[in-house]
Amino acid sequence: MFWILAALLVAAPAAARPLTLDEVLRSSATHAPAILEAMTRERQADGRRLSAEGAFDLLFEGEAQSRALGYYDGTVIAGRATRPLATNGGALYGGYRVSRGDFPVYEDKAFTNRLGEVKVGAVFSLMRDRLIDERRGRLELADGEIALARLDREMVAIGVQRRAIDAYQTWVVAGRRVAVYRDLLELATKRQASIERQIALGARPEILGTENRQNIVRRQTLLVRAEQDLDAAANALSFYLRDDLGERIVPAADRLPTSFPDLRLPPLGPSLAGRIERPDLQTILVRLDQVETKRLLAENELRPRLDIRAEAAKDVGPVGLGGVSRTPLEGIVGLRFSMPLERRTARGKIAEAAAEADGLQFRRKMIEDQILVEVNGLAIQATAADRLVALAADETALADRMAEAERRRFQLGASDFLVVNLREESAADARLRQLDAEYRRSAARAELVAATVDRSQLGL
Repeated sequence: MFWILAALLVAAPAAARPLTLDEVLRSSATHAPAILEAMTRERQADGRRLSAEGAFDLLFEGEAQSRALGYYDGTVIAGRATRPLATNGGALYGGYRVSRGDFPVYEDKAFTNRLGEVKVGAVFSLMRDRLIDERRGRLELADGEIALARLDREMVAIGVQRRAIDAYQTWVVAGRRVAVYRDLLELATKRQASIERQIALGARPEILGTENRQNIVRRQTLLVRAEQDLDAAANALSFYLRDDLGERIVPAADRLPTSFPDLRLPPLGPSLAGRIERPDLQTILVRLDQVETKRLLAENELRPRLDIRAEAAKDVGPVGLGGVSRTPLEGIVGLRFSMPLERRTARGKIAEAAAEADGLQFRRKMIEDQILVEVNGLAIQATAADRLVALAADETALADRMAEAERRRFQLGASDFLVVNLREESAADARLRQLDAEYRRSAARAELVAATVDRSQLGL
């Protein structure tokens, strides 16, 4: 006997584990197509940043020149490597040059000793391009684009997770409505057997059985509609609930939980809006930084250019046709100066950047006010929803007591079928109103969680 019971226990299917909100949020955060698409935009920004870094790449240049015809037969081969500076608009460079043959006097610089000439030098910007230049400006703007792509991904993820919570809550409330209508149908079905026995005994008229069967059909209709809503909610939830391969999973009805998710309210108070780190507000700050970079670039164009160059060169090997004057170590220092005169392009860019910064400041103020109004409104809704749930629970308890008392009176023959039916449907309506109140409370809390960017409760 023991072995038979053990075999039955093994063969019995395990009860399905209720689907939790955390499971749905983990799935959507990992596999939601919208979030994955936003992540690709972040990688694109990383690629653009890498391209901007290319402006600081080491550059090698080579050149060869030979006189094929004419009185002179000189040949020159030269190579040069240049490394732009990351903290100045200048660069470091080094080169090698070697020549053979004879050159005209106006190309006297082409002569080198037999083993060539080695040269190293540096160029430093003293005014224009000293603090910022196009290369560093593009790099800073690319950093801002990475930050914007990250914030965009966060905003997309918050929206996806909020919709995932809403889909889960809709599925839960649809399942609980099915339970209410199923209980209501079960009461009528059980009563039908009792009524038919009483009709057989002559204690009740036959019309009562017909009336109850009509009531059963009507309640079956309500149940079918509720089950249809549950199937639709499960299908909508499958957009966020996915397997390890990212394929949709339609949750079965036996995985329905018995209650709504317990979402925690953030600490409410006048300083709540100031504690929120909203990506949309941070986006404005990043754009302000980018506008400041553009302004600095425009101001850089207003400055005159003054570059200093220092260079050392040394010819090596036996003396060539150019003579011994090539052999000593050479040190060269030079300056280059230029200044834009009208500078209208730069002034126009500065005015444009200032106007854009003012616009972003106004937008920042608008978003801050919107956040404050939105969060305070949601906090009011969440607080009121708690009171409505308590009142709805009291109403349900009273309606259930009235329905149970009326059913006992009906069994004793002291009540009418119509009154019993009204009491039961009134109790069912009270339960549905309680479900709606609980759903609205859970939805208000979910909105507040999303508005305050509670990443832990959003599964991010």
